[in-house]
Amino acid sequence: MGKITGFLEYSRQLPDRRPVAVRIRDWKEVYSSFPEERAREQAARCMDCGIPFCHDGCPLGNLIPEWNDLVYRGNWREAAERLQATHNFPEFTGRLCPAPCEAACVLGIAAEPVTIERMEYEIIEHAWAEGWVVPQPPESETSKSVAIVGSGPAGLACAQQLRRAGHRVVVYERAAKPGGLLRYGIPEFKMEKHVLDRRLEQLRVEGVEFVCNTIVGLHRDGTGTVPGDVAVDVSGQPAKVADDGGGSGVDDGKSTAGREASSTYAATTYAATIPSGAVSPAGADLVTSSISGLELMERYHAVVLAVGTGISRDLDIPGRDLDGIHLALDFLKPANQVAEGSLPASPVSADGRKVVILGGGDTGADCLGTAHRQGAESVKQLEIMPRPPDTRPAGTPWPMYPMIFRTTSAHEEGGEQYYSITTKEFLGDTEGRVRAINTEEVAMELQDGRPVFQPVPGTEREIECDMVLLALGFTGVEQTGIIGELGLDVTSRGTISVDSNWMTSTARVFACGDGARGQSLIVWATAEGRSAASAVDAYLSGGESLLPAPVAPGTLPIH
Repeated sequence: MGKITGFLEYSRQLPDRRPVAVRIRDWKEVYSSFPEERAREQAARCMDCGIPFCHDGCPLGNLIPEWNDLVYRGNWREAAERLQATHNFPEFTGRLCPAPCEAACVLGIAAEPVTIERMEYEIIEHAWAEGWVVPQPPESETSKSVAIVGSGPAGLACAQQLRRAGHRVVVYERAAKPGGLLRYGIPEFKMEKHVLDRRLEQLRVEGVEFVCNTIVGLHRDGTGTVPGDVAVDVSGQPAKVADDGGGSGVDDGKSTAGREASSTYAATTYAATIPSGAVSPAGADLVTSSISGLELMERYHAVVLAVGTGISRDLDIPGRDLDGIHLALDFLKPANQVAEGSLPASPVSADGRKVVILGGGDTGADCLGTAHRQGAESVKQLEIMPRPPDTRPAGTPWPMYPMIFRTTSAHEEGGEQYYSITTKEFLGDTEGRVRAINTEEVAMELQDGRPVFQPVPGTEREIECDMVLLALGFTGVEQTGIIGELGLDVTSRGTISVDSNWMTSTARVFACGDGARGQSLIVWATAEGRSAASAVDAYLSGGESLLPAPVAPGTLPIH
């Protein structure tokens, strides 16, 4: 694929990042534009390898050699068609993915791998600029309806696939706008939110409906409302899923007699009969509301939970109750709202602060770049794991994703990084605010394949700070709300248990994405959303689905 000798003639190149002094003064994306000639040269590096392992490195099964060859030949439109044949949102992963496909690139055995992630970005942005990304509404409508809870990449991918198959799809989101962590977790300098909004507009035009500001599945008091919330007028709701003769009102997914009239209804009726929490196709936020899981099951033929892993890992050590200590998302979300103009100022700002970030992963880097832009006096990032090696270690041979030392644009902008260090205590001042952390170096040992950290005597020290951000990952799904209400089985890892068809322990309720998989990547969430959509479509039709299913529940990366 590409130019036969391209990998010999051209070295790996990426576009330049904007100067640090410039970019930390705004929230725009960090990369400069990439000339088309350079992009075609990078596509030309794709080898005519016998077995393209990049297909397996990417859970979506993207047709990487094909669209690289098309870009090299200047056929951008066909390249975009091949890219979108397997991927709903390449503009997200083209900016945000750590690119396991590149780790599996055959060229990477002996040289730098092909810039697959960047080519994905270049292709889809070319397609948007040329007007080739257009809505694809279904050719015909089915009589089935699906509720999807959660509007992150898994929920959005599932919604788009099911809608294109002709089902009515309504996405419920508790935040003010759809997008999940794509909107509220990913900083603007990594992905400007107009990129998300233009894709959401495509979904809306295709017929996907969004109900925001709505909490799903909270336990209600005697009046049917969440305390302090607005009452939902249940009496005026559209008809429930049709009874197939047994009197239960529960759909078995196969019989369709008498269901068409009762399970489909005009969007105008839908908007009129749910007076709170809905978002119109124009995107206007209405008032906050709640809906129970049982109500969803009454209204829809299937429910898909794409709720993510909503519980942030905390650090239960002395001094945790001091002021100035925040979970990462409590810091990132208002910063994103300020950047998009929906909040005048962040209540959790690093401006003038001496910041310590606990956690060395992507979320920690997001906090680092955000703190720079807010005007932090200093930033230190601490990681309990040892510094990764600079080259691929023996434990992660090709084509596995290697645990090597990586830096992001945020690290280039400043701050100090510390490895093999743990925090023992938060220390406070006389006013109850954190003033320092008490740390100690650790040595990592593997016991039964799991890391165990032993303190290094004589290495305790204080690190001065007046703001601490906990970027320690996520521990699982919130087991209140719809998961608790419906009594869904949960795994020992805190994820929703699903069978081989993505169905939970409750019939007609499916789950996908991080909520079923555990904390993972956008590309995996998208793949699971597509696969769950195929399973739901098959369930609703009572036969095989024509929708693709790139992964099965529990599928692991190359290992």
